[in-house]
Amino acid sequence: MDTYDLGGKTYSFSRYPKTTNRSLRAWSAADEYLIDHIFEGEQLKPDANIGIVNDRFGFLSCLLNRFEPTVILERKSQERSILQNLEANQVDPGKIHFMHPLDQPPQKFDRVVLNTPKSMDLFELYLHQVHTHLKDDGVVFCGFMTKYFTPQMLSIAETYFEHVKQSLARKKSRVLVLKGRKPSVNKPLVHRLDYDFDGTNNQKLQQHYGVFSSDHIDYATQFLISQLKVRDSEDHILDMACGNGVIAKAIQLQKPEAEIYLTDDSYLAIESARLNIEGPGIHYYWNDRLDEIPDRSIDLAVSNPPFHFGHETNIEVTIRLFREVSEKLKPAGRFVCVANQHLNYKTHLEKLFKVNVLAQNDKFIVYECGCEGK
Repeated sequence: MDTYDLGGKTYSFSRYPKTTNRSLRAWSAADEYLIDHIFEGEQLKPDANIGIVNDRFGFLSCLLNRFEPTVILERKSQERSILQNLEANQVDPGKIHFMHPLDQPPQKFDRVVLNTPKSMDLFELYLHQVHTHLKDDGVVFCGFMTKYFTPQMLSIAETYFEHVKQSLARKKSRVLVLKGRKPSVNKPLVHRLDYDFDGTNNQKLQQHYGVFSSDHIDYATQFLISQLKVRDSEDHILDMACGNGVIAKAIQLQKPEAEIYLTDDSYLAIESARLNIEGPGIHYYWNDRLDEIPDRSIDLAVSNPPFHFGHETNIEVTIRLFREVSEKLKPAGRFVCVANQHLNYKTHLEKLFKVNVLAQNDKFIVYECGCEGK
């Protein structure tokens, strides 16, 4: 747990999910710079309506709690982390108002602090929402580490604001200051993708900006779909880290009567999956865990599990999900997942399952895992 002092008060923060990497903190220098910017210049009124975007671990939410801010949540793990750190700092969670990236806030914002995400699609979706719900004299502060700067940040910001100013660097971070809302930008922030599932079945898919693999179906996912054959006995099927739901859609096309459970940490992913797959046997769970799935209830689990979290490469979350999957499978159930060749998933999977290589090419490998005989 790390501490931070502001105005004579010491705050303590820890990361959720936990990590064994001691170099990773629950905030960055960009977060600190954002806090300084929001208090600079004219005095903020006590009743100022503050919006907080992409606050991964709750640093901004805790330090700005006296304004009773509105926090835009994209990930369930983000919500858990914020609540964990509010409790650690004895902040009443009732002071924080949560909403999702596709929601409309109860009132317009005076100020918004935004921790700039890695995905520029997600950055645009956030700015589109903030622009729509910002007062005419409102100001948006976008913090980022200088090593992650891209000119696309400026071009996106200039789509929505007249004045885009970049701060001086401090502790290898900068802040974009956005003022002067431009007229409403009428842009549907949804990607439309065509995908041919078996050479004869072309489907039109959609996904919200900010969801993984924005302009095409990820190649690892395509490889998994090409190797996936649902068995007659597999009636209860879990798509873990479902993204836009394309794997679940492939399963539904093979077995329309199956009960399919889609889970993802990303709210925008779940909402995208709703656009692509529906039916009485389809169930959605916005969750970074599998605790809503009964133990020993799944015949087949499938996944292209994540290993990038923002700018971090981290397989600890993936390994935790492997453990959870092992508890959800029926005794004769199986788990099929795809991975990049360079990731050492087999070592971790073999601690939980009997593992076979179902298919591989020069980039990807598909594992078939079972609990029987383990």
